[in-house]
Amino acid sequence: MYSENTSHALAQGAVEVHHPTPITPAIAVPAPVVPVQPGHVPAVASIVLPDGRVVTGYAINPAQPQPVAVKPLVSRTAVNVALGGVGFLAVCGGLLLLTSFIAALTAFVTQLIILAAVIFGGWIAVQVFSASGHQGGTTVHIRKAVIKRNHFHG
Repeated sequence: MYSENTSHALAQGAVEVHHPTPITPAIAVPAPVVPVQPGHVPAVASIVLPDGRVVTGYAINPAQPQPVAVKPLVSRTAVNVALGGVGFLAVCGGLLLLTSFIAALTAFVTQLIILAAVIFGGWIAVQVFSASGHQGGTTVHIRKAVIKRNHFHG
């Protein structure tokens, strides 16, 4: 497919080869040690020994023990149990009050229904048993129902 006389651009041009230049690592030079004065100068103590010699030096404070944590008078577990008991009693009391309220509300609604039935029944009774101008009887129309009553004199 390719002819042998085909010239390529790479074959005609010169090829450049690049070599990386090594970077010399930096040598770590230790910093010079400079004596530093402490922030505060401790007190120097001098002691006169019984033979008359004087010894001077720094006083060394004895190591102080870590303060012992003060325990509370009442343990946390006891406080948690007590608070849990109080919460449980509050929930039980609330449920008891809720139950009592529901029972009282139910009784009140029942009494209202009974009162309405008595009043409505009384009104119907007055309508049925009231004397009207008709000699033959009384006719009361209640929702398309007809109730007739004979009027007797005794």
